[in-house]
Amino acid sequence: MVTRRKFLETLTVGAAGLAVAPTARSYGRILGANDRLNFALIGLNGRGYAHLSSLKANRSAARISHVCDVDDNILRKFAGSVQEEMGEAAAPEKDFRRILEQKDVDAITIATPDHWHTPMAIAGLQAGKHVYVEKPCSHNPAEGEMLVAAQEKYGKLVQMGNQQRSSPHTREIVEKIQGGIIGRTYLAKAWYSNVRKSIGTGKEVPVPSQLDWGLWQGPAPRRPYTDNVHPYNWHWFRHYGTGETLNNGTHEVDVCRWALGVDYPKRVTSSGGRYHYKDDWQFYDTLVTSFEYEDKMLTWEGKSCQGMKYYGRDRGSAIMATNGTVVVGRDGYEIYDLAGKKTGEFKVGAATSSSDLVGRDSMTNAHFRNFIGGILRGEKLNAPVSAGNIAVTMLQLSNIAWEVNRELDLDTKDARIQNDPEAMKMWGREYEKGWAPHV
Repeated sequence: MVTRRKFLETLTVGAAGLAVAPTARSYGRILGANDRLNFALIGLNGRGYAHLSSLKANRSAARISHVCDVDDNILRKFAGSVQEEMGEAAAPEKDFRRILEQKDVDAITIATPDHWHTPMAIAGLQAGKHVYVEKPCSHNPAEGEMLVAAQEKYGKLVQMGNQQRSSPHTREIVEKIQGGIIGRTYLAKAWYSNVRKSIGTGKEVPVPSQLDWGLWQGPAPRRPYTDNVHPYNWHWFRHYGTGETLNNGTHEVDVCRWALGVDYPKRVTSSGGRYHYKDDWQFYDTLVTSFEYEDKMLTWEGKSCQGMKYYGRDRGSAIMATNGTVVVGRDGYEIYDLAGKKTGEFKVGAATSSSDLVGRDSMTNAHFRNFIGGILRGEKLNAPVSAGNIAVTMLQLSNIAWEVNRELDLDTKDARIQNDPEAMKMWGREYEKGWAPHV
């Protein structure tokens, strides 16, 4: 554990920054056998509501003690939802650093923009909190390495929000695939299709009065406020987001990697572009990536604006082998023989849609239940950050391959790019002075 002084020094943002002030709730807490864990939810727009829903589903073991967002309007609305859903109030806070000082907070959940995931998660670990962090767990490969190292150093649990790892039918079919139900696997295809609209051309405007734009940017070097970034379109700006590949591809590529039983590939190729619209969107809307292994291959296809389904699904993973194919999604799976004839299937609930940007579902409930069980009873996590970071790093390398427009050769031990200094410069990022994360 770091001392309080070192912790504050790490988080303070220079003379003009926001200092962390002690509050009346900074008291020690001993967790009893019949007590509930105190969760603080940070980043409340969109996916934050799934966190609320899943903690409500696990309310016998957990409560929401604090909620945090840099936008007053979002914070106020969400705090009201917590009161309504949980039947008890959560303390609202605009600055997450004040939450980390609260000794009674056992765990934090992070559903902020991507550029905040690793710095906030590391700060949480340094403050002695367990961390549930949405995918991707980092903005770039260097951060992923730092977060894995920080988890090992500080010893608290970090679960990444790739919730399909806690889906019972996905766990069942992956076990069957690895047991040989379709023979020897050698090819997997992951895909995602949506019909996103244009984000237009943003204009520089005054920062809305309810938004702390400096704290929203945090570790990212400062940029003027434009009217088409907050609260959602940051995904499509390299400065803050990671594109559709990390926004959604993380889930399906992780399932493919899991089913194939592989880690880092030896080669990555990626091609695509922003074809559907011409606007401020800085990533591709269409991308095809190949990850090559010695005797296997994994592909990712992202279509942000063209909603054509594959196998009748907006998104999914197809695992191909010597005797057949398994197609698995969030709503079940099908098994096919070599000729494409369906030989088995399993369905659960209603079909999911890529247009759902919140994702309240039983998988997320189970993922939180697993995380809570890890804290209270030492249960093995289904998606520890050390495992989740592999797919995240692979897809960040997909972005780098697209950026430099050439094939990348990798060290399969740690995914570092070989013999390409220009591409390797993109392994990390620059930070606003005083905000760089440190293990």
